[in-house]
Amino acid sequence: MDKSKGLILVIFGASGDLTVRKLIPALCDLKNQQLLPKNFAVLGVGRTEMDDKAFQEKMLNGIREFLSQTPCAIANDSQEEFLSKLHYISINTSDSNDYARLKQRLSALDSQYNTSENYLFYLATPPNMYEVIINNLGSHELNKNTVPDSWKRIIIEKPFGYDLNSARDLNSKVLKVFSEDQVYRIDHYLGKETVQNILVTRFSNGIFEPLWNRNFIHHIEVTSAESIGVENRGGYYDTAGALRDMIQNHLLQIVALVAMEPPATSDARSIRNETLKVFQSLRPLTETDIEQNVIRGQYTASTIKGKQMAGYRDEANVGYCSKTETYVAMKFFIDNWRWSDVPFYIRTGKHLPIRVTEIVIHFKPSPHVLFTKETGVPMTSNQLVIRIQPDEGILLKFGMKVPGSGFKVQEVGMDFHYSQLSDKRLPDAYERLLLDCILGDATLFSRGDSVEATWSFIDPILKLWKEKPQTKLFGYPAGTWGPENADSLIDSPDHTWRYPCKNLTADSNYCEL
Repeated sequence: MDKSKGLILVIFGASGDLTVRKLIPALCDLKNQQLLPKNFAVLGVGRTEMDDKAFQEKMLNGIREFLSQTPCAIANDSQEEFLSKLHYISINTSDSNDYARLKQRLSALDSQYNTSENYLFYLATPPNMYEVIINNLGSHELNKNTVPDSWKRIIIEKPFGYDLNSARDLNSKVLKVFSEDQVYRIDHYLGKETVQNILVTRFSNGIFEPLWNRNFIHHIEVTSAESIGVENRGGYYDTAGALRDMIQNHLLQIVALVAMEPPATSDARSIRNETLKVFQSLRPLTETDIEQNVIRGQYTASTIKGKQMAGYRDEANVGYCSKTETYVAMKFFIDNWRWSDVPFYIRTGKHLPIRVTEIVIHFKPSPHVLFTKETGVPMTSNQLVIRIQPDEGILLKFGMKVPGSGFKVQEVGMDFHYSQLSDKRLPDAYERLLLDCILGDATLFSRGDSVEATWSFIDPILKLWKEKPQTKLFGYPAGTWGPENADSLIDSPDHTWRYPCKNLTADSNYCEL
């Protein structure tokens, strides 16, 4: 980084949870690692009345509570220096006239910190405010680079649209004010170190890429399980559901990294071009496909570790007869040369047994079974497990001979854990993504055409569920692995979902790789 070039990070919705829990602690970590420009400042923007001092105190409390690593400041003077760069202005973000005051404050901070009018706008607001804020920034020309070599960028949080039409409409309105290379659509899943390691595992190792195709892979599954329910997000979640909240963005982005072709180079354009091709190759879902290959569920009341858990419909701000899905499992195909007829399975859900996200590559079994397990059951196929969270790492499962006479085989694992790198730390996802945006690296951010392509794939499911509300919604007790009907998606008698953490004890929440 050229640290002589400063910037001002402008956070809309700065009094909200995202700023306190994620953004400011991530910036504090970057400051500790000396990864921020010397001339750096934050301007929080919100409706809540606060002065700079009150904002700094609020952010300090957030740092103390939510910073994942060691305390932000090694020394008090370092902490004071960081906090002194945090500023705040209260405006009505819906009133265009108030943006004149915002522009004046930015100009004053620009002179104070010598940031060359490099502004990074972060929309940490509800989605219904995106268009309003963007239009007001444009009307006051805060989107334009008026100083040579300066830049203006904007980060937009998910959800980017509610369906295909709304995503197209939002894209159109954003691009009337900002150019595509100024827009960073953030997906914090892509900021996780293990997600990025998918590319390195595939493309830097000659042992994997030759096998990464329909000739050697039987099927691929992606699981993202959460052990908690909707908690205090019932109002939002009841309008979204698992399909919108997790699959359209997070899980399809992971699928794209697993399935993409090798890019020509490692730059943002090449990688994002290849992920777009994956989305464009997703086999469109017919009504029959949706009815047979998409399972939706909703958690019901149960007892977990002696504690009574409410069902989804009993959660605060959730409709009494809500049909919003808290679980989705689906089977689909990617129609291209590499993946023709290889099934992909993805599932996600709330109130499952454990919090875990992982990818499992199921390789085809050997063509002729010579040996059996100790139990006499034929050997299962080899698996490559890429764990994204927790206990991040990679596990390769294969058969080994049991010592003694005969050729009895048992399954063993060869694994790597990021925790073994004692001299390295896993950066927080927001920490990595904020730094990339400061550097102008868009590799891990979604492009507008990719967002529309994923919505095009998901939209038929949303439309069918809306037009046919009688479509089955399966209940599952909170704390279980979802509806039993999901097991029928994997139609091979020798395969089923991988159920991680089978040996989880009743008093443990830790899930080993």
